Amino acid sequence: MVEIIPAIMPKDYEDLDEKMSLFVGVVPFVQLDIMDGKFVPARTWPYPRDAHFDAIVAEEEGMPRWEEIDFETDLMIENPELAVPKWVSAGARRIIVHVESMVDFEKIRASVPVGLIELGLAINTTTPLSAIEPYIDRIDFVQCMGIARIGFQGEEFDERVLENVRALRAKYSELPISIDGSVNMDTARSLVDAGATRLVAGSAILEADDFTQAIAQMKNLVQ
Repeated sequence: MVEIIPAIMPKDYEDLDEKMSLFVGVVPFVQLDIMDGKFVPARTWPYPRDAHFDAIVAEEEGMPRWEEIDFETDLMIENPELAVPKWVSAGARRIIVHVESMVDFEKIRASVPVGLIELGLAINTTTPLSAIEPYIDRIDFVQCMGIARIGFQGEEFDERVLENVRALRAKYSELPISIDGSVNMDTARSLVDAGATRLVAGSAILEADDFTQAIAQMKNLVQ
């Protein structure tokens, strides 16, 4: 079954709490798009620094709605090696690192408990798939970016992602493949037909008149 995962770009802690609360009881997972203003131009919570996040990492406070909904973290940041352990402490069930920003995979892999938290590598449409080949047997999934300019919602769909997904599916029949970027009612079916198993959608869900109906509609399109 294809997963539909709403994407949240939290402006601040209050925005994070509000957005996560929307999806409690609607979906099991949301994705948090975390950006530092360096790897990508945009910046989201908890950058540059947030007292709530410091308390969450120290396990003095919990993530908003942590008992009611799980989350995955898409780290669009420089030096993800330093941030991954913090998101492990924060309770992320899946952690996504971009192969273009990664320097030390072994350090990242050692920080993520095998079997407890899924580790995924994201790859841009402009990066050859060979960049993730050395790590494919030590990650849990791949996230293919569906847009050329990452870190922004509402970007134009990049058709090159379809070929990336087809190539990965042909070589790795059991590999979970997630798509993030320009996932909407027009692209969802073609992505799943190519071999995607998880669809991360931001504006197509959050900007809909009825986000629960939008999720249901996307599910119907791909099942």
